[in-house]
Amino acid sequence: MSTTSRNAGLLIACAVAAAALAMGLRQSFGLFLAPMTAERGWTTSGFALAIAFQVLLNGFAQPIAGQIADRIGARPVVLGGAILYAAGILGMALSEGLPLFTFFAGVVMGVAVAAAGMPVISAALTRGLPEHMRGRAVGLGTAGSSFGQFLVVPLSQLGINFAGWQGALFLMAGMALLMIPLSLPLGAAPAPPKPGTTEQTAGEALRAATSSPSFWCLFAGFFVCGVHVSFLAVHLPGFVATCHLPASVGAASIALIGLFNVVGSLTAGELSQRWKRRELLVAIYALRGVLMAVFLFAEKTTTNVLIFSGFMGLLWLSTVPPTVALCARNWGTRWLATIFGIIFLGHQLGGFTGAFLGGYIFDLTGNYDMMWSISIAFAAFAAFIHLPIKDGPAIAGLTPPARQAT
Repeated sequence: MSTTSRNAGLLIACAVAAAALAMGLRQSFGLFLAPMTAERGWTTSGFALAIAFQVLLNGFAQPIAGQIADRIGARPVVLGGAILYAAGILGMALSEGLPLFTFFAGVVMGVAVAAAGMPVISAALTRGLPEHMRGRAVGLGTAGSSFGQFLVVPLSQLGINFAGWQGALFLMAGMALLMIPLSLPLGAAPAPPKPGTTEQTAGEALRAATSSPSFWCLFAGFFVCGVHVSFLAVHLPGFVATCHLPASVGAASIALIGLFNVVGSLTAGELSQRWKRRELLVAIYALRGVLMAVFLFAEKTTTNVLIFSGFMGLLWLSTVPPTVALCARNWGTRWLATIFGIIFLGHQLGGFTGAFLGGYIFDLTGNYDMMWSISIAFAAFAAFIHLPIKDGPAIAGLTPPARQAT
């Protein structure tokens, strides 16, 4: 489906802004670990488990959100996600015990992030734009989410400093409602098939995708991406605190990752249109492993933490544009939100592992050294698992071949 330049610009602008808000709010939750556990008397692993449930449920809800978006359009799905975002954050602020906090932070927010997250937004951009704009647009959307991380995380820390953690959560709930008007240009239901032809069904598309080894290689690679992203998003501020550095350094590190990922995502979007996506993913994961290994053995100073955060930002969500591009090239765009949603489930299973395992290892050993080593090993695995992926001729602009009606 093509759009006019004006409509394309509006679609990209609103998608970028919605992604920025969604990611910025979500990536701020790690800032609340220290003040909430201290005031409520919760354990680090208890708080981390609630966020890990959010990541896990987000993964399982993502294919369902993608299926709904593929059938009725991204607009109502993102709008509903915005409302759940506000409700979930408000519930987190009012929770006095871990079970209720886990319900709002884990269950409600898990569904909210699935509905208003990057997979649905990326699929809307890919389906709603001509082929020559898709890689760049998905890169912009991913960069927008990172800019939201850069902008919203420091604002959340300021909110905690001046209004307390509970007041900051109230303000974040209000910010979530801004996603409602931003969802309006994101697309209604896809057009019906042309008379005399029958489109590939969702079941046929899923069987075609899941029968391919490339699908499961992407799934496994995205699992590793989830381990890295959730471990750092939830635990990097806490890791910084164990190094006896100011809390502001922890917030700055998350914000800096978001800022540099603007460059990383835009670059990955451009390279996804010029290079083999497979080789790009191999390079990203290999560089992550090298970077974390160097940081593990480096002196933990403010300068080194910020340097690490900047370089990690270049690699943070740069996996998204080539992964979406490979999905579109291998299995078409008609059921892209559904197929990418299942691959994103792998990301969130990894995210659950990274968030919970980081907290468990810290409670067990008193430090994060073992988790850093596990993350480095996962990076090496991800680099190798992408080598066999099929990266054939561009078919991103095509719906899977229509069949003549019988």
